[in-house]
Amino acid sequence: MRKMWEIKQSAAAAETLDMYIYGSVESNWYDWFGDKHESETSAEYFRQELAKHPDVKNINIYINSLGGSVYEGTAIYNQLRRHKAFKTVYIDGYACSIASVIAMAGDKVVMPKNTLMMIHDPWVGVVGNAAQLRKAADDLDTVAAASRQAYLVKAGSKLKEDKLISMLEAETYLTAEKCIEYGLADEYAEQDADLEAAKAALESSVSQSDSKTDRFRAEITQLERLRSEAAERIKREAAEEAQAEIRQRREKAVAAVTNYFA
Repeated sequence: MRKMWEIKQSAAAAETLDMYIYGSVESNWYDWFGDKHESETSAEYFRQELAKHPDVKNINIYINSLGGSVYEGTAIYNQLRRHKAFKTVYIDGYACSIASVIAMAGDKVVMPKNTLMMIHDPWVGVVGNAAQLRKAADDLDTVAAASRQAYLVKAGSKLKEDKLISMLEAETYLTAEKCIEYGLADEYAEQDADLEAAKAALESSVSQSDSKTDRFRAEITQLERLRSEAAERIKREAAEEAQAEIRQRREKAVAAVTNYFA
């Protein structure tokens, strides 16, 4: 994945911040040993980096992402919306799921004619009792309503809420032409995107996620091995203690018999 942040100076000496969201939008995470791993697409990392450039005049946001955490992405969207800089979003390949919500923070959204957005209702995996499941569904409805506002604010009068709801429920892929028609994008880029490069970047990010999963699995395997070794050690030590106690009792019994017949 390419570096997320890069500062550039324009010919007019106005500071411009280039931001790349390439790959999954992810939160920071902790491994099984408690070590923190930072994600360059987390809301926390975003906040820290953006705070370093409070006076930046322009922010260019380049997106090629299949989505990720709705919570992280919503926070990123809101941070961008609050920033006083002029935001220009460039869709470099795909802006799917929560990545399309982040794109809505752009004062101007530019799409090559061969790029895509995908919009859908958020979903979540949950485990719990009936009350917890109902609450999760209610919470998800609230999250969905908040996400809809991002699209509607950007689209203005070009997209009615009932039409948006139907597209979200159907999980809809939108061409650049349709995005401009619905007000989710403002103009075409001067040239088409390199979709092969975009796909390769996404495949690389998926591989990185797979590597993270492999690390988790390796850590779990190591923990299981340590647990098994500890259990075996405890059993061995318990057996040794039992044998020692048996020897002590035998020695006491022999001594008692010897003293009796002495």
